[in-house]
Amino acid sequence: MNVQWYPGHMTKAKRQMQEDLKLIDLIIELVDARVPLSSRNPDIDQLGQNKSRLILLNKADLADERQNEAWKEYFQSKGFHVVKVDSRNGAGMKTIQNVIQEACKEKIERDRRRGIKNRPIRAMVAGIPNVGKSTFINTFAGKACAKTGNRPGVTKGKQWIRLNKNVELLDTPGILWPKFEDQEVGIRLAFVGSIKDDILNMEELALKLIDYLKARYTGLLEKRYGISEAGNAVEILGGIAKARGCLKKGEELDYTKASGLLFDDFRGGKIGRITLEWAEQEKN
Repeated sequence: MNVQWYPGHMTKAKRQMQEDLKLIDLIIELVDARVPLSSRNPDIDQLGQNKSRLILLNKADLADERQNEAWKEYFQSKGFHVVKVDSRNGAGMKTIQNVIQEACKEKIERDRRRGIKNRPIRAMVAGIPNVGKSTFINTFAGKACAKTGNRPGVTKGKQWIRLNKNVELLDTPGILWPKFEDQEVGIRLAFVGSIKDDILNMEELALKLIDYLKARYTGLLEKRYGISEAGNAVEILGGIAKARGCLKKGEELDYTKASGLLFDDFRGGKIGRITLEWAEQEKN
């Protein structure tokens, strides 16, 4: 299964981002807590050298809490400041202001020595499509000041948002990198909805997700759908179709409908709190 997606506006957005970096003190990078590495754009590390860095493990409420903690430690060991957040419901948001001040304390101290007082920290909010940047900004700012959508690529323009006298945010469009060297990265991003479903084979993707859940989170599918996890992924998807009445005319099982249902449930956290990449594997 080959997954690639790189809309043309992203090349322009990357160039714009390079220009904007001259204006900012801090990069706030949102990653999806379920796929913390796959949802990081390596370009941002390259572009953001010499800038203070804060990683937000967003959608932490959908991810395995043990893994949230493990990933927090992993990124901190690499020199990042890290906060776990659920930007839709506001969890973790109150701690961000203090962490921003901590991440930029050298800059604040430099300003103080130069006699510059109360210059706001200028932060760029970055991340790949559909990772929740606009929702984060709206929740953080307390008002709907950035366009939101549950599909990749809604934010296309540049906008500055003044949060308070201490912090200004620069929103940026979601940027993917041009080519996934590792196809597993593309597949994991497809799982969480960072790539448009309509360019994917959702049935094939559903079978891969079932195999992963069987191996790492045994029993969750059984609990959610009241089915047996014995058998291969096709049989389990068939079991989900049967249990949920996904049928075509003549009582034939509708695997396409069952695949859509599986992904709705997975992405909505209804199957359970699931992380698709484990930090322990990265430490080895």
